Order: sequence, then C-alpha cells, then structure tokens
Amino acid sequence: MKKTMILSAVCTMAMLLSTGCSANEPDSSSQENNSATSGETAEDQVNENTEETAAADAAETQTGEASTVYFTSDISASGLVKIYDALAWTPQGNVAVKISTGEPPASNYLRPELIGDLVQKVDGTIVECNTAYGGSRSSSAMHRQVAEDHGFTAIADFDLMDEEGEVEWPVTGGSRLDKVIVGSHAENYNDWIILSHFKGHAMAGFGGAIKNVGIGISSASGKVYVHSAGTRTSGSIMHSDQDAWLEALAEMVSGFSDHVGKEHVIYINVMNRLSVDCDCDGNPAEPDIHDIGILGSTDPVALDQACVDLIYQAEGNESLVRRMESLHGIHALEHAEEVGLGSRTYELVKIDE
Repeated sequence: MKKTMILSAVCTMAMLLSTGCSANEPDSSSQENNSATSGETAEDQVNENTEETAAADAAETQTGEASTVYFTSDISASGLVKIYDALAWTPQGNVAVKISTGEPPASNYLRPELIGDLVQKVDGTIVECNTAYGGSRSSSAMHRQVAEDHGFTAIADFDLMDEEGEVEWPVTGGSRLDKVIVGSHAENYNDWIILSHFKGHAMAGFGGAIKNVGIGISSASGKVYVHSAGTRTSGSIMHSDQDAWLEALAEMVSGFSDHVGKEHVIYINVMNRLSVDCDCDGNPAEPDIHDIGILGSTDPVALDQACVDLIYQAEGNESLVRRMESLHGIHALEHAEEVGLGSRTYELVKIDE
C-alpha cells in the first residue's frame, strides 16, 4: 500500500537516474526459506498477510488515495511550463507566485530566466515577505533592492506582502498553532503558485514546498511564531524542540491551505543546485548531487516526499542525507499528513517525451 506505492514511484525514478531499487526489494526465495524454517503453516501465512493487507488498506483509506506528482528532467523555462500545463490548473483571479528572492551574494535562488515564462504565462505577481533573522532582506527597502538586483522586478510585478502589516488566519486541528500570521497583502490574491527550490536547510533539514509556504508566506513575527512552535511572536527564531517546530511548520501550511482553498494552490519544486544549504544562505556549500528535475503537484506533502525519495536515490547524496536526517526533516511531512494537509503516498508521472 503506502510503502509499496512510494517504493514503486522511487523505482520508476531510479530507472531515470540509472540507479537501482533492488537493494530495497525483498528476495522471494529468502522469504520462502524463512517461513519454512520458522514452522509457519500456509494458513498462518495467509492469516498474517490478510491482517497486514487490512492494516495497510485502513492506513491508505485514512490518508486518502495516492496523489499525483509530475516529473520532468528538463530543467528549463519550457520544462517548467510543461509541468505547470500537466497540472491542468486554471487560476480564477490574481495569481501570486511565491519564490525565494535569495540572500546575496551567491545563493542558489531560482533564476529569472528559468521562471520568467511561467510567471508571465499566468500574469503572476512575484510575492515574498521580509526575513526575521537580519541579512539583506529584513527590511522592505533592502529586500526590494535584492529583488531588483536578482532580476525579478524585470520579469513581473513584485510584492512584499508584509510591507504594510500582517493579518491572522485560523488554524484548526493542530497541536502547535491556532493561527498563521501572514503578510497583509496575501489577502489580495485568489490563486497561488508555490514555486520552490528544493535543497537542504540548516534548521528544517530540507526546504521545499512546505518550507516555502510555512516560513516564506509568514510575516517576520509569523516566522518567529512558527519557529518557536507557537510560543512567541518576537525574539530569536531558534527553538530547542526540533520536532515541535517542524510540526508548527506543517500546521502553518495547513492553515494557509484551508484559508485560501486547496483548489487555489499548486506546488512546483525545482531540484537543481542541490546544496545542503538553503537560499537564505548567501554563501552555500557547493552541491554534491547532480541536478535532477522539476516536479509539480496539487499536494505539497506528496511533492516534498517525492523529492526526498529522489535524494535518497541520487549519487553523491551523503552530505544532504546527513543534513536531512540529523534534523529529523521528514517529521514535517509526517505531521503534515497527520493533520490532513496531504499524503506521503504518491504516483510519479513522467511527462518527458
């Protein structure tokens, strides 16, 4: 069921990446030998398999059907548009395209020449919020200069959503947050494209769609609120309980999704320049992994899970896997599934001709 679906999807991508899945696949002869020596009867095996299948069916029913994640290995402006087209999504009003503008001087933000065609196709406005940790994007004037220097203002309108304040939206069903605090201009947009650069992250383990929303759409005080797992709105973004803040991250995205409506959001992750460091780092480590591709989905949990699985299949992944595991990054996806944001079960669909 869930594990099988994910493994199947990973194996499909592994073929694309010229890696194998055989190490994860059970050997049928050894299974037979183990059951024979353990004294299990055929009836015992049938009963055991039936129980396992029933449990897996129940788990799949609880989390819903597998979400579709589209993939292309073509990391280009046209490849990005093809992923968008595959999602068959039609915006109904003002479109916000949420990116990271990238910290100077040398971060791995998505370049304007890569995203420009898509942004213009949907007549989108590039949106961001100011940071809560200092740097070159902590004030609106400096942040606007970075956006201009990095070429974003040349391809579309640019909106700092918290430049004129913030608003609160409710969170229901969470254990860490009861609200999200976002830039007030977020209420000006009907539809959202969450366009993320997938990479490592020094606090979350990895950053993808969920990180781009959970921190990126939060105002400065909202960022502190998420990082502190709902305990404060000012002060340091550091928090001693790693799992708690990852749970808050997932709950913020759930609150955002509930407020704007799932049908009004799509998510696209670009897997290039796969450093262990995020785009908030102005001097990130050089990547050890080759570029992989672009993925898109209406389910941010499935999308980020697919990217994580591809990292595990990639050659040279040791440093990035170490970063993700040392910070228990997968827990954000575990909790996101628990609160109903999406499913870690997915079907990977390759759109390359």
